[in-house]
Amino acid sequence: MADDIETETLVTISNGKSKSNYWIINTLESRSFSWILIDQSNPWKSALSWLIFFIFSICVPILAHIVYQCNTCDYSHRRPFDLIVQLSLSICSTLSFISLSAFARKYGLRRFLFLDKLSDVSLKVRDAYSHQLHRSMKLLCSFIIPCFLADSAYKIWWFSSGGKQIPYIYNIYISHTLACTLLLSSWLYRTSLFYLVCVLFKLTCSLQILRLDDFAKVFERKADVGLILMEHLAIRRTLRIISHRFRAFILSTLILVTVSQFASLLVTTETGSLVNLSTAGELALCSVTLVSGLFICLRSAAKITHKAQAVTSLAAKWHTCATIDSFDDVGPTEDTPVANVSDRANYNFNAHMDSDMDEGDEDEIDNTKMLPIYRDTISYQKRQALVSYFENNRAGITVFGFMLDRTSLHTIFVIEMSLTLWLLNKTIGFS
Repeated sequence: MADDIETETLVTISNGKSKSNYWIINTLESRSFSWILIDQSNPWKSALSWLIFFIFSICVPILAHIVYQCNTCDYSHRRPFDLIVQLSLSICSTLSFISLSAFARKYGLRRFLFLDKLSDVSLKVRDAYSHQLHRSMKLLCSFIIPCFLADSAYKIWWFSSGGKQIPYIYNIYISHTLACTLLLSSWLYRTSLFYLVCVLFKLTCSLQILRLDDFAKVFERKADVGLILMEHLAIRRTLRIISHRFRAFILSTLILVTVSQFASLLVTTETGSLVNLSTAGELALCSVTLVSGLFICLRSAAKITHKAQAVTSLAAKWHTCATIDSFDDVGPTEDTPVANVSDRANYNFNAHMDSDMDEGDEDEIDNTKMLPIYRDTISYQKRQALVSYFENNRAGITVFGFMLDRTSLHTIFVIEMSLTLWLLNKTIGFS
């Protein structure tokens, strides 16, 4: 009962827009789409999800590879790279399905997307996050639909132009139509699973980017150091939660995509390999699908890590400005004009030192001069401690302790490029 009340509150929390703000979540949680999101709410639905996964990710690809190997077909209809395509998509979809199953069973969609934490953020962040939900669904469709249309065009051409040289059962038209439909459904299911996890990761990172943008505005005013620290600790804890949820998926995807691309490069560059649009078109489409999904994950991780680490320089700038302003507040004496801020700071320091040597009213003068200095010194120490905390506690997305920032992406690119050149040297050779 409490969960239902909390859900209704989350949906109606922003600007009185009722359920229109998160209608996408309501749609994806409906019965029509629950099989896509791996519904684990009861044993029957869980069994149905696993059955659909087993059919489209395991059975159909295996049968298609065995039946439609087509070694006796003409050169245009042979499928020499089908094994790499089917293995790559099936392994990535299996990894995605297992990740989604664990997320759905442990958290649920709303809690997984941190909708239960929106009551702790500002109205501006809630509205922007609602907009990000819509953009993420558009991004998901913009990747899936073109890939599906391209694969549909290829398979329709392959079955329609292949004729009787492609194996069929009883009736060639019915057999080819059913086989083409099953293969397209399998492709759509596997790519949707993979892209869905990548887009969900991007969406969770988007919320934290919005929180960091809102958090950065506290440095525009003289905010309490303790409140700044508490807010940053909350954001850092959320980033650590996201890292723990996705670290196995990101690392496994990086390894699988790398192996898949090197295997594709090896078989297409070997001597005597038949490479053209009809034989290698599906392999190229599979490579684009996997690389683009990995790119979404790595770019989102690097973006939020860069945003989180930029807080350190912002805090240092805030600390510097606040320190200068604190000396300005002390002010010069009426008898001595001061040219600039540094002169005022030096004047106050020298005046205090001279007063120590005076014999009359020493305590009264010390009390007058030291109270604002003491107050600003305590404030300075608090700000310095906060800056030191930022410098020694870098926030961001990590994968088993390794920070995914721009330096890490450069390192990954250099390693991949080195391996690619080494492989090309072994297969093609450079003089």
